[in-house]
Amino acid sequence: MPRVRKGAARAQARKRILRKARGYYGVKSKHKYQAENALIRAGAYAYRDRRNRKRDMRSLWITRITAACRMRNTRYSLFMNGLKMAGILLNRKMLSQIAIDDPKVFDQLVETAVKAAVSTPAKAA
Repeated sequence: MPRVRKGAARAQARKRILRKARGYYGVKSKHKYQAENALIRAGAYAYRDRRNRKRDMRSLWITRITAACRMRNTRYSLFMNGLKMAGILLNRKMLSQIAIDDPKVFDQLVETAVKAAVSTPAKAA
């Protein structure tokens, strides 16, 4: 029985890999071996950075809320603690959006939070 070489299958596999690596710089888009390595690495970076994007967005929201609080002569930590004490359950994304879109509502939130934080005594350690 004659030996079977993977002619068509090999060509298809190579084509599939190079198609995915289109747009990569230099050898990474031309040679199968280099393209495979580049694709594996790109996948790992994509996976990692999908999680990092969430971290970056949360950081941005906190920065926005902090800036809005400082404009109203209060601290971020006092504001967030006051909201918790007052029983207002808004996430940081929504608070940041409110601070940008509706400053009057944010003023009321700050007022409520500061009242709640000041009126509730701090826990003894």
